[in-house]
This record gives sequence, structure tokens and C-alpha cells, in this order.
Amino acid sequence: MRRLPHIHATRILNPDARFPIEQVDLEFSNGVRRTYERQATRGRGAVAIVPMRDPETVLLVREYVCGLHAYELGLAKGRVERGEDILEAAERELKEEVGVGAHKLTLIKRLSLAPTYMSHRTDIVLAEDLYDERLEGDEPEELEVVPWPIAKLDDLLTRTDVTEGRSIAALFIARAFLKARAEGRAWE
Repeated sequence: MRRLPHIHATRILNPDARFPIEQVDLEFSNGVRRTYERQATRGRGAVAIVPMRDPETVLLVREYVCGLHAYELGLAKGRVERGEDILEAAERELKEEVGVGAHKLTLIKRLSLAPTYMSHRTDIVLAEDLYDERLEGDEPEELEVVPWPIAKLDDLLTRTDVTEGRSIAALFIARAFLKARAEGRAWE
């Protein structure tokens, strides 16, 4: 395993910008020095929740996405707020966006978004043993909840309203996790 590069210095180029850029001066183990740029870290990351209504059915949400000016079908997700841990954030987002809570929450994977220039991470949380409970969220309209058979995840790939990579990856990871658990195999 290679040794991580040594960080000599970091500096924020545009601290007042919505997406500040951080320069990182690095020295690699072979002596080569480079300056990389990445989006500066803000916040505590995000969660994407895979809510299982029952062992065969996942609950998706349809919501407006401004970046594409469209309605997308995907998972409930959101940022981890100050003072929350990952599972608390997942429970809150689940109640706000899907209108259910979960008696069982399991962190199954951490995903990066674009690791060459961002440090943003999204934690994938499996939610099981659901119960009805709604919290008021920040969405301007109520989200449509769409039950989807976990056995038909492949059908989502052909839909034009399913494009968000974190949701797609999380669903397939959750399906693999559930299969491994059902077969008594360890998940690492």
C-alpha cells in the first residue's frame, strides 16, 4: 500500500464563495510536489436512506430537482445537521421526506461523490421496521412516496426520471447487503 502524500500547506482561495476552493500543497513518496485544488469541506456530510416497507419493497420519493428542472425518483436524502450523528440525520430525513420512522437503522456504506476534487461523502443507511411518523421538512411541496419492488431495481435504470447516482448506487448496495445478510454472509 502506498504512503499517502504529505500535506505541506492548505489555503482557501475564495472563502466567501458558495463553493470555496481549497489549494493543497502535496509531496508524494517519490519526492514529486504538486498543488491540487478541491472544493473545501463544509458541513458534516449527507445521508441517503433506503427505507424497506417490507423485505421486498423499498420506498422511493419523487421530488423536484432544480439542477435538472425536473421531477426525479430516488431515495430520501439530506445533510447531517449540527449536533446529529449519521443515524439521527437518517431518521429525521426519513420522517420529513417519507413520513415514516424506523425502529432499525443500519449504516451500510459510505460513498464519495467526486473524490478527485470534492471531499463530500454520503452515508447509506438501511431503514427497516418502519412506522408512520411525519416531521415537517424544508421541501416546498409534499414528496410523492413510490413503493418499488427491490427485485425490479434493474427496471429503474431505463427510466428517464431516475438519474441521481447516489440513489442508484445506494439501492444496489442495499440489495447486495440484504442478500448477504439473508445468506448469512458477512458484510464488509
